[in-house]
Amino acid sequence: MARDIISRYIWLIDTLTRYKKLTREEINSLWLRSSLSDGRPIPERTFFHYRRAIEENFHIDIRCNRSGEYFIERPDDPQDERLTNYLLDSYAVNSAVKDSLVDASRVAVEDVPSARQFLPIVLDAIGRNEKIEFTYAGFNRSRHEKEIIFHPYFVKRYKQRWYMVGLKESAKAIRTYALDRVKEMKLLSVSFEMPADVSHAVLFDNVIGVTSSKAPVRIVKLMTDPTQAKYFRALPFHASQQEEIHDSYSIFTFRLKLNYELVHEILGLGNSVKVLQPRELELMVRNELTSTLSLYDDPGAIPGKH
Repeated sequence: MARDIISRYIWLIDTLTRYKKLTREEINSLWLRSSLSDGRPIPERTFFHYRRAIEENFHIDIRCNRSGEYFIERPDDPQDERLTNYLLDSYAVNSAVKDSLVDASRVAVEDVPSARQFLPIVLDAIGRNEKIEFTYAGFNRSRHEKEIIFHPYFVKRYKQRWYMVGLKESAKAIRTYALDRVKEMKLLSVSFEMPADVSHAVLFDNVIGVTSSKAPVRIVKLMTDPTQAKYFRALPFHASQQEEIHDSYSIFTFRLKLNYELVHEILGLGNSVKVLQPRELELMVRNELTSTLSLYDDPGAIPGKH
């Protein structure tokens, strides 16, 4: 689909999200003020096609009530809602930068490893339930791994990187690959069957990061100082977050699987957070801190060699 068509779909979603309910006349009035309109309203037939395309491509239903007001029916799946919010946020930022007169040198953004080359292929494969074949340059391998046959189930963005999650045929197991480490990729046009018992929720609802695990879900309790508690309230650490407020600290409770990313997220918060439970997670954090301190106790120590 052309970029301007996508922008029109996102504009309509964004507008109905912000205004909640609008008649066709009100939608056209707002449309005429946008840079996408070219001074012309949206014809009735075109509006119908936009609604259908939005439903097919973004799984967002635009309904009309008896008063002739259009509104977005909120998705039942939290993952669908997160994707909608991501699209809207991306659109809002892109539009603000594009429509403003600000010089590019005055807008600072993070350098994100590009996935533009392969993300469209993966999304196409997911949509068609078709296998892909690719070459991967993993950080922990001295040579590229070639001719990997993969069933892509999902894509996930984490810490400014895109990952694909699915079945690696040779291992017969779920694997996660960073798209910026892919060197070559092609769509095989060979179908695979999506397992009925595999979903994004099953793999990642109780996970921080991109490392899926068959480990049990644990009750994790973190004690934070008042300042960090405010950050957790503004941007929750995880969807399962619950807070117990005390005079000089807060205790946050989560339902999580223990993995590498969880430990390093906690370490990144410094002395504003303390692990209360489980004991296993406390020991994982302690071990990382001890290993880090040993680097500085021994001037000749090499990272990763202790």
